Amino acid sequence: MRLQIFPASLQGSPFMPAPFFYIAQFDPSKKVISLDEDTSKHIARVLRMQEGEKINITDGKGNLVTCAVLETHKKHCKAEVKETAIRKPATPDITVAISLLKNTNRFEWFLEKATEIGVSEIIPLICVRTEKEKFRFERLNAICISAMLQSQQCRLPVLHEPLLFNKAITAIQCDQKFIAHCAEGKKKQLGQRSVNGSAAILIGPEGDFTEREIQLALENNFIPVSLGETRLRTETAGVVAAIKLMN
Repeated sequence: MRLQIFPASLQGSPFMPAPFFYIAQFDPSKKVISLDEDTSKHIARVLRMQEGEKINITDGKGNLVTCAVLETHKKHCKAEVKETAIRKPATPDITVAISLLKNTNRFEWFLEKATEIGVSEIIPLICVRTEKEKFRFERLNAICISAMLQSQQCRLPVLHEPLLFNKAITAIQCDQKFIAHCAEGKKKQLGQRSVNGSAAILIGPEGDFTEREIQLALENNFIPVSLGETRLRTETAGVVAAIKLMN
């Protein structure tokens, strides 16, 4: 089992909640969890935790496992399962399909913030005007895991491999589907629409969607919306859209 360390800079205070760790697969039949070397070192050397201290483990699928440190060792800590619970989603199922960005840092910022506010799925788009198509899944998924733990959540957004725009608009199956674009035309403010059930929104690249892409989306039952009077950066638009859909 491989666990993800909760950022050490937020630990160490007696007033902080028990530290969170991530494990890809949780086996409810096991009462003792063996932690990998990186996590063990973090618990024993960085956090300096003692036997009996509480930690939380989540698999990102809603499971919250409360454990007590059973054995501290820099290479092989063990934790005893004390309690398990299922955390239901606090927000509706929101999918953000957003163009990859030339500036990787800006796309990573979006992933972090989208995870913190509770987005369910993230689909990186390759559009006509997308300037970058490289995608380092492991690094980007690790950013989502870190943001989940940082915000003390138990649900990890599903991060997809990049999809071509025309494939994404047919693959997305949500109760309500929207496209935010800057072209002229009849659009309603996203915050003024009531959203029931699952929802998805398309966010384009720096140069916006092409007219053909917008038309394809409309033909596939995506509703055109505006995010406000100002023109937003792609990553900002993704976060703003997610928040509006959740309210």
